[in-house]
Amino acid sequence: MEYSRSLSRLQRLCSKAEYCRADIYRKALKDLDGDASEAARLVEELIRDRYVDDARYAQAFAREKASLQGWGPVKIRFQLRAKGVSDAVITAALEEIDDASADARLQRLLAAKARTLEGDPQFRLKLIKFGLSRGYEYSQVEDALAFLTNKR
Repeated sequence: MEYSRSLSRLQRLCSKAEYCRADIYRKALKDLDGDASEAARLVEELIRDRYVDDARYAQAFAREKASLQGWGPVKIRFQLRAKGVSDAVITAALEEIDDASADARLQRLLAAKARTLEGDPQFRLKLIKFGLSRGYEYSQVEDALAFLTNKR
């Protein structure tokens, strides 16, 4: 695909949803049949025109994953790093997440999981593993478990 058609297509994509630099680079590389220099030039143009912004993408990603899917900060950080987003941008995006609502979400997730594990001899261990797999830190999972067990 030629440069101008690829640029127009990627501009349309970026106007509908947020993308990070790495995702757009992969799409540009595919559109331009593997021409890395043209793909890099296209991505730089999209960034210059504010179609692509890693900070904006990271904030939207963190908000969505935390509120809709119940991911914790560890999992969000890991996924953003995998997409090539810088640590400073990731930290700023994670600061946007409300700690109180994240803790409440973790408590709800653990309570729902606890109902499926009633009578299991490894109840506590499985809840801890579940909380960690959702991307929460051990201390957060422990606090949520303490709250859950006091509530019973």
